[in-house]
Amino acid sequence: MAKSPFIMVVDDEPTMLRYLRTLLEVEGYKVETATDGSEAVQRLQAGPVPDLVLLDVLMPVLDGLQTLEQLRAMHPQLKVVMLSCVSDTRKVVQAIRLGAQDYLTKPFQKADLDAVIEQCLGGRDQAHALHGEIEDLGDDVFFVAASPAMRKIRSQAKLVANVDIPVLLLGESGTGKEVIARLIHKYSPRAHRTFLKVNCAAVPADLLESELFGYEPGAFTGATHSKPGKFELCNKGTILLDEIGEMPPQLQAKLLHVLQDQQFSRLGSRTVIKVDVRILAATNIDIPTAIAEKKLREDLFYRLNGFTINLPPLRSRREEISLLLKHFISQVAERYGRPPLLVTPHLLEACEQYHWPGNLRELGNFVKRYLILGDEEMAITELQMAGTQEKSGLGVAASDTGAPSQDGLKGIVRGVKDEAEIEAITKALEQTNWNRKKAAMLLKISYKALLYKIRQYDIQRVGSSVN
Repeated sequence: MAKSPFIMVVDDEPTMLRYLRTLLEVEGYKVETATDGSEAVQRLQAGPVPDLVLLDVLMPVLDGLQTLEQLRAMHPQLKVVMLSCVSDTRKVVQAIRLGAQDYLTKPFQKADLDAVIEQCLGGRDQAHALHGEIEDLGDDVFFVAASPAMRKIRSQAKLVANVDIPVLLLGESGTGKEVIARLIHKYSPRAHRTFLKVNCAAVPADLLESELFGYEPGAFTGATHSKPGKFELCNKGTILLDEIGEMPPQLQAKLLHVLQDQQFSRLGSRTVIKVDVRILAATNIDIPTAIAEKKLREDLFYRLNGFTINLPPLRSRREEISLLLKHFISQVAERYGRPPLLVTPHLLEACEQYHWPGNLRELGNFVKRYLILGDEEMAITELQMAGTQEKSGLGVAASDTGAPSQDGLKGIVRGVKDEAEIEAITKALEQTNWNRKKAAMLLKISYKALLYKIRQYDIQRVGSSVN
């Protein structure tokens, strides 16, 4: 028989201890109780480590947060759920930072407790969790996780979703910061309201202010009618300010006031508009450098940094590549009405060995090309060539004229690769008297891949354009 999960309950209220022990033992859990934080610490030092600790926040002598810190110091992988009769934003955020899995406010329903325990221990979904999680967030956006790092981020996102503070999402380009923003919105009390994303790098600096805050007629040339901004449209909802580091410094000052007062004026207006908007911000910049170079206001950073989630690059969670590949193939095949292709061990190995500097975005684009061309060997060769370029370094190479190439060594290598492909394809076509099917067999690529390459490089038969 499977071993029953071991849960420790720590609370200074005898009534709560008896209530929780009864609920848990009825469900078949092994339960131990402690009446304060010090007793809980001593129990873990002397005895077996529980699978889960339910820990009260408000206790005498050693409170819940201090106890949490000590327990996690002894056992960093220990799963802890905080219990409190007061929903204190600061304590919730501190508990998350100290590693708590979740936070329940007393009095709670048995269903809430069951859901939290199942999330922490796996329960009926344990086998599914071992293979990964795919969660539909709407608008064709999915959260996909099969690594401990991403499961922890999912837990943090769900927990901080209930605390109405700004969240800063950090990570390389393409790691999925917008996905986490949508995950936070989905589990927040604002889930039924509007979610809007504004890419601060995609909107010209002189238009970004009117895009965010709106304008009145005559505010600038061409402003013939009033227009609400994103903050008005997103009232009671959630707004994601993507690439916040690209926002002009003068506009950062206005955003800081919105964060402080939740009010602003449209361009060309003196009327103050008050809004209630949850602000999430995302960036891939180096924060200390941006602050030192005055590209990011330090006071704005501290306002946005109510809680920070760092997304790891794909190369740091390679165990997810198999799940992501299958998910992207299924998603893209359905979108374009194509039959899904198998992920063979050979293709999976090539994908797992590749560095993926563009992260999930690059993987998604790779899958699109693979489905369009339907040529596995060509897809694998593409990854191997890209990997070779990646390993070649970032040094600046000289062109034939002696001037540095704007793209550096990568650009030079890419150009040489293209020239070699053009030469090989042209030679094969000439050898077969431009019989493209025979040329594809000679090159050992699919007919479809050859047609794609001919169009890509605009390869034409000599004399074909001559009348």
